[in-house]
Amino acid sequence: MSRGNRISHLKRSLCATRMPRKWISVLLLLQLSCHFSPGSCGKVLVWPTEYSHWINMKTILDELVHRGHEVTVLTSSASILVDPNKPTAIQFEIFPTSLTKDDFEDLFMRIISKWTYMPKYTFFTYFSLMQDIIWEYNDCIQTLCKEVVLNKKLMTKLQESRFDVVLADPAGPCGELLAELLKIPFVYSLRFSFGNTIEKYSGGLPFPPSYVPVILSELSDQMTFMERVKNMMYVLYFDFWFQAFSEKWDQLCSKALGRPTTLFELMGKAEMWLIRTYWDFEFPRPLLPNFEFVGGLHCKPAKPLPKVKLFLFVLLCIFSGNDSVFLIQKE
Repeated sequence: MSRGNRISHLKRSLCATRMPRKWISVLLLLQLSCHFSPGSCGKVLVWPTEYSHWINMKTILDELVHRGHEVTVLTSSASILVDPNKPTAIQFEIFPTSLTKDDFEDLFMRIISKWTYMPKYTFFTYFSLMQDIIWEYNDCIQTLCKEVVLNKKLMTKLQESRFDVVLADPAGPCGELLAELLKIPFVYSLRFSFGNTIEKYSGGLPFPPSYVPVILSELSDQMTFMERVKNMMYVLYFDFWFQAFSEKWDQLCSKALGRPTTLFELMGKAEMWLIRTYWDFEFPRPLLPNFEFVGGLHCKPAKPLPKVKLFLFVLLCIFSGNDSVFLIQKE
């Protein structure tokens, strides 16, 4: 089956299928399925990020490989968790980088430490202090992206591989630029962006500030008038933050494509957004049909609890009233 016929066949299958199960949803949203005809398996190019982002994405990749798809992860020689030496059916394309593994690991350790142990300042103070290290992370990801898209030999190899789709995480931009250069669709896997700015401006997802609190703001959907004013200020804060964030990326994207463009414009071309949480964990808000909640993909099935027999329930402390002693015997 030719590549064009395969994609058309997969799209028809996607439109004709309505299956609520989480895994089936993920695979159909990637427009890849081997269940319909023997020649319909696809080739997936992956632009990963590190730590929990990679752990979650790898779960999707393992399932794709299990169903017969060809998965290639494009990663740098400085990657921390993406280990091509471990036995796996996933293929790896390693590109050289000026960064070292120690540089990357040190950066992530500082991000995690700052995120975890920073004193509880006000909202604006907290994110102003976080901004510097987030900018440093952004510079590292942009360096990796340049070393890929400006590497003519590598890009030629990727074009000749004729991938069908890119799977990427917008927390580490570049997947959307690769997809544009390779002229193929792409799918996002995302938990959230700061202020939900990427989902809002690139994905077109509405976030009415009157009843949808900015993420990490510690506000609820039941806001007073003053809390709504505060929420609106948070919205504007992240709007300006991400405008500055995207400026350098706009220059790189325009240079790589040879025409004026913006990062948010490229991100807006995502076919599907796989949101790594559950719908019922979120505050009520409008949704779009190309946003799918896929929470818990990386969670292993729970094992049954051991049978426990309540052997004795004695001693109710009469004088304290509330204190009880439980004696439990395990079978």
